[in-house]
Amino acid sequence: MRGFNSEEEARAAGVYISKVKSFVKREGRLTKAQAKALEDNWPVMGLSIDQGLLNLDEVFNRRAKRVLEIGFGMGKSLVEMATADANIDFIGIEVHRPGVGACLALAQEAGISNIRVFEHDAVEVLKQSIEDKSIDRLQLFFPDPWHKKRHHKRRIVQSDFVQLVRQKLAVGGEFHMATDWEPYAQHMLEIMNKAEGFTNTSNKGDYIERPSYRPITKFEVRGQKLGHGVWDIVFSRTS
Repeated sequence: MRGFNSEEEARAAGVYISKVKSFVKREGRLTKAQAKALEDNWPVMGLSIDQGLLNLDEVFNRRAKRVLEIGFGMGKSLVEMATADANIDFIGIEVHRPGVGACLALAQEAGISNIRVFEHDAVEVLKQSIEDKSIDRLQLFFPDPWHKKRHHKRRIVQSDFVQLVRQKLAVGGEFHMATDWEPYAQHMLEIMNKAEGFTNTSNKGDYIERPSYRPITKFEVRGQKLGHGVWDIVFSRTS
């Protein structure tokens, strides 16, 4: 921000200040089916931060439990969960456009109406679009573990992010993480054990068995074939 005393001052002068993102943007190439799914379904299922703070009751035209998933990939497991429980509304966030298109295609094929998606950075969506205490479960399945030590700061599960999640969860709501990289699972536990306002749902104080609502993903299958484990961590918001 050379020449400015603050980001707000720079913005007022019309100068754009770039920010570190919680993801690496991967454009990829849309298939015809994905492009058509986006064109056909985005007007109903697509959400944008340009809409501002959302009233989710109005978005879904009902009052129901709400599950938000960050980084749904190609959307297979998200659509499976939405199909399995029509009484819950699901919100997905993904930055990979082909993945968003694939998810919408699957949702259209399944004929479900309880799913909405963002194509945007998750942190910005949480801050600008999701009301406080409006989410009953936030899911983060198999995020990038950033294996190299010098890249650990890029991991999405950090203290500030966890407190943002807490802000958006209803009291009693759950933050469910899953990873097939044990060092990242240990990192998640370390961060969560220090986090104010959360308690571990595991009676052992560490991991839980995969809940029945979480489908077995391609990452899990791949890990099992390589002899890797999968660690599920669920913390409940207590205050």
